[in-house]
Amino acid sequence: GMWAVGNSAQAERKIKDAQVRATINQKLVETGEKEKLKDLLRTRLVECGWREDLKAHCKEVIKSKGLNHITVEELVKEITPRGRATVPDTVKAELLNRIRSFLEES
Repeated sequence: GMWAVGNSAQAERKIKDAQVRATINQKLVETGEKEKLKDLLRTRLVECGWREDLKAHCKEVIKSKGLNHITVEELVKEITPRGRATVPDTVKAELLNRIRSFLEES
């Protein structure tokens, strides 16, 4: 009954979101804005020490597991959650604002 309706509406919204995201991504790529955003992100992450922090964490993981016992995939799996979690909110906000104003202009 009701549950199925709620779910399909949610599913439709998810599909729409995915389509919207794909469209936005295409716009960002075509205009070269995506590269600019990537550069900005890289710069900000170096400036705030995020990259150094992650590098240090990498070394710790390798030391604790042993270099010969860890694959690149495993290392990525270990550090990705921390990497995502430690991006400063100010950096995220700046990127979102850049995307928002880009979309308003185009």
